[in-house]
Amino acid sequence: MNAPTNIQVINGPDGKPAYVVIPYADYLAEHGAERDLIPHDVISRTVDGATPVRAWREHFGLTQAEVAARLGVSQSAYAQQETSERLRKTSRDKIATALGITPAQLDFDRQEAIALI
Repeated sequence: MNAPTNIQVINGPDGKPAYVVIPYADYLAEHGAERDLIPHDVISRTVDGATPVRAWREHFGLTQAEVAARLGVSQSAYAQQETSERLRKTSRDKIATALGITPAQLDFDRQEAIALI
């Protein structure tokens, strides 16, 4: 018995299946674990000397003042956090939330970034 599905199979020139199209919601459900990925731009900025916090901020095109406002702290207080190589867990979690990313995406160091390139 053939049950209806939301999957579409696209055959290649040889008549064999070459691609499968699935609903976007199904794709997101299947690949939700990949949301901790780090964009190449962020890795490159880190390799060039930026801390992960600064790399993410620059990647999003935000100023220190804009992130500080999201955190409810002064720009200078945020600047100190941004230059820190090791953030406290609570600071990392708050900054990640302010940037709209996961804390795991902030928790890598330069050596890890170099290994990714």
